[in-house]
Amino acid sequence: MQLDGAVEGDDELRDIDSLLERIENTNGLVHQIQNSSGSADARPLLYVEHRNLNPETELKKIFGSRAVMGDQRARQRQRLHHRSTWLTSPKNTWPKFSKTGITMSLLETKRGVQYFTFEHQRDYQQVQFKFLDAVESMDPNNIVLLLQMNPYHVDSLLQLSDVCRLQEDQEMARDLIERALYSLECAFHPVFSLTSGTCRLDYCRPENRGFFLALFKHVMFLEKRGCLRTALEFCKLIFSLDPENDPLCMQLLIDYLALRAREYSFLIRMFDEWEAHRNLSLLPNFAFSAPLALLQSSQQEDVSEQEQVTSYERASRLIQQALLMFPGVLIPLLDACGVQPDSAVASHPFFGVVTQISQPTALSQLTTLYVGRCHSLWKDPSVMSWLEQNVREVLRLVDSNDPVVKERELRRKTLYQSAPRNIHRHVILSEIKGANAALPLDISSQPVLSFDPVPPLNSVVSYTRPERTHRPSNEGTLSLFFRSLLPNFNLQGEAAAEGEDGAVRDLNRGVNRLMAAMRDMLANIQFQEPPREDNPDEEGDEEWD
Repeated sequence: MQLDGAVEGDDELRDIDSLLERIENTNGLVHQIQNSSGSADARPLLYVEHRNLNPETELKKIFGSRAVMGDQRARQRQRLHHRSTWLTSPKNTWPKFSKTGITMSLLETKRGVQYFTFEHQRDYQQVQFKFLDAVESMDPNNIVLLLQMNPYHVDSLLQLSDVCRLQEDQEMARDLIERALYSLECAFHPVFSLTSGTCRLDYCRPENRGFFLALFKHVMFLEKRGCLRTALEFCKLIFSLDPENDPLCMQLLIDYLALRAREYSFLIRMFDEWEAHRNLSLLPNFAFSAPLALLQSSQQEDVSEQEQVTSYERASRLIQQALLMFPGVLIPLLDACGVQPDSAVASHPFFGVVTQISQPTALSQLTTLYVGRCHSLWKDPSVMSWLEQNVREVLRLVDSNDPVVKERELRRKTLYQSAPRNIHRHVILSEIKGANAALPLDISSQPVLSFDPVPPLNSVVSYTRPERTHRPSNEGTLSLFFRSLLPNFNLQGEAAAEGEDGAVRDLNRGVNRLMAAMRDMLANIQFQEPPREDNPDEEGDEEWD
């Protein structure tokens, strides 16, 4: 690597990135544990690898490197305008980046853990106030206008991404989330590390929430694209930012991604290391996913015969414990998989409708969330056969009045009286059908804002929105221009005032269409750089017997 100033252009950027990564790997403040053999077991559980944050790494393994070479060449050209980043690859269609007014500061270091926070400078605060006005107007066009003037405003990007997704424009929705991540990464503190697992952000600070939410939404898009290993790596990253409080409740998602990505050893290790102090088996998702991971692990070709037997026997013990603790999961899971249980199971009161109805509301929510998200993992015939065997063993214990049955029933009735806010936040963000129905009234009756769903009750407020003495104007520069020409123009397209004739209403609609066309035109304006000569394009129903 050269440090004498002789490197220019792309080579210089790559060297700087390599230097920063090397500093992260050696700096005592952000120490990362690596051994010479590269064994994953020697690393912290939530260790994050930079290369696994890039979905192209995974796509190359799936489709081959040639399939993504075109995108790589495009990114090499766009380095003229964008700095190199780890979380997402900037695109040449994005607006030119300039300082947004977001910074990051190091608050303190305790016991080798660093606590950071994002901060909004005065100019960014003013944009934030305009954004809140735009949200209150309930007109997405106002957010569009705001983004045209401030293309890297994080909360606007989050809010508009949800609007695009609801309008079935998945590509634009994903692009806006990636732009938000890019904006935030450009504000990172020099010693903030994505991979060390020792850098923390407090979700109680509103300035930090955009980063959590953008990462979560990015995980959802990665999972939909089939980039499951990358999604798991981002999930670990979110978890590592605040593992104690887990503000987005990644514990309810990480097992699913690990199973989908076939990272069985990671999931088993997580269950073994965290069960003692986090009681993961008290969450339905881990109670069922851990034995499933052990079962799948026992079927791997590179596992010895003894390990296969040990993993299979342990998987059976754990799934029986899960069925005893959460009997309300079985029938909904079988229904979701299109499997009809035999009469002995369907008619038994332990797994019947009464059990499902009588379980606490908070447990019903967790059950619905797990079944809605993970049922596809159970459809394999060999998995169903294994599940059937263990269901019958559980019924034998129930019918023999084994004391463990009563003990689990008592725990079930006392532990799940109410769910914490991070679970409600996760349910809202996940959008799993049916899970929202179990939200408590104090949550479901309140409006949900995409840029800040279910905010913490103990928020740490660093600046406040000034009180307004008059109704805020919802108009942007373009609307004010048309208002000066056409006094009857109405940006929000509200119903015409009494006495207004149809001609004026038609005029308003026409101007609205014209504004939409102008917005599209402005959004698509690109400044082309002259070509550089030195940079060439490089399910049917089944039935148990």
